[in-house]
Amino acid sequence: MTVLSAVQATYVIAGVLFILSLAGLSKQESARRGNVLGILGMALAIVATIALALETSERPWQVTAALILVVLLVGAGVGTWRVRRVEMTQMPELIALLHSFVGLAAVLVGFGSFLTSDHAETVHLVEVYLGVLIGAVTFTGSIVANLKLSARIRSAPLTLPGRNWLNLAMLVVSAVLLAWFLDAARGGADGAALTALVLMTLVALALGWHLVASIGGGDMPVVVSMLNSYSGWAAAAAGFMLGNDLLIITGALVGSSGAILSYLMCQAMNRSFVSVILGGFGAETGTVAAQGVDGEHRETFPAEVAELLTAARSVAIVPGYGMAVAKAQYPVADLTEKLRARGVEVRFGIHPVAGRLPGHMNVLLAEAKVPYDVVLGMDEINGDLPATDVVLVIGANDTVNPAAQDDPGSPIAGMPVLEVWKARDVVVFKRSMATGYAGVQNPLFFRENTAMLFGDAKDQVEKIIQSL
Repeated sequence: MTVLSAVQATYVIAGVLFILSLAGLSKQESARRGNVLGILGMALAIVATIALALETSERPWQVTAALILVVLLVGAGVGTWRVRRVEMTQMPELIALLHSFVGLAAVLVGFGSFLTSDHAETVHLVEVYLGVLIGAVTFTGSIVANLKLSARIRSAPLTLPGRNWLNLAMLVVSAVLLAWFLDAARGGADGAALTALVLMTLVALALGWHLVASIGGGDMPVVVSMLNSYSGWAAAAAGFMLGNDLLIITGALVGSSGAILSYLMCQAMNRSFVSVILGGFGAETGTVAAQGVDGEHRETFPAEVAELLTAARSVAIVPGYGMAVAKAQYPVADLTEKLRARGVEVRFGIHPVAGRLPGHMNVLLAEAKVPYDVVLGMDEINGDLPATDVVLVIGANDTVNPAAQDDPGSPIAGMPVLEVWKARDVVVFKRSMATGYAGVQNPLFFRENTAMLFGDAKDQVEKIIQSL
């Protein structure tokens, strides 16, 4: 078997492993296996690509091997350093940053492919142009998403006059530049073709920046998923330019799965999918004010919550981003174990967009060894909440806001939420009465069956355990 045949066979195996990895990641119970399969597939892909590079390189194989080794060591070193330093709550901005690297790689591959090819095939020229376009949009869009998620720039949407027409104008300019690029490249005017490609890159960089800047911080989880899709299509475009079948397959898998996830997240947040992916196209220019919330909140304390839990037969725990910030998942898992040992039915209700990424809460709870079978989705647990004795809302806000159902003027109106207020008693763990990520006051805090437990969630849960 030749090296090329062995590489192609390895690529097929790696592609199958990537598909199995995605299938495994669809369920919490099989997510670890999905990750392992993905790692194995990527390891095979890297080994096969290195073997192909050594076989086809015009340089001495020792030089090629040394260059590859240097790149691998630098990439692995930087990646390991960043992952070991990042907190779980910082994962969304890290993922956005990684997406920007994919976009930048597509841009560099596109320019490299153009400069080293003979420009004889129109199809290849279009591949180069679209690869650079998608890569540039992904690069700057991901940078803006990273800055918004890390609070380095304001999260409010940028609303330039005629922003939708501005986006359309940049797309039209890109199309005109494509015609110029193709005409110049096929006519042998390499300098003019390169000029057109550079100008398009600048336009695409501005388009990516403006698309994401025009989207509010509350929609950034959807944007990160959308950028994941863009990075996949950028990788597929790079695969076409390089003639690498596995890169095409992998990019298509990432691009399509990211698009599907973005659509599902938009449904979970009652957002327009088209509006989000097009930078707010078709969205209202202003924010509708929510109705005022009247009433006073009732404060409770750990010992009182412990008494409630002692008398309860069923308890539901609804975690949110605040639990992740407080790193309260471990005492929450301990509390769950102690309550179940007393015969109390304990279940978790997870909103599809709880935290900053899909599955954020599931990962935290799995990390703390909470059994998979008691972690339920919003649709699975909502029908049982009216028969639940006590609901503990730990660091969640917008995902349990009844204004989504009761107030048509609320910015989150129509968003599916966990109907925790239907339980007999509700205890909300919060540091203060501040609004949530969407900037909307929560009427749940003022209901008769709701009590507020202020303070650090980890400390308060530990005090409840002591009282138990």
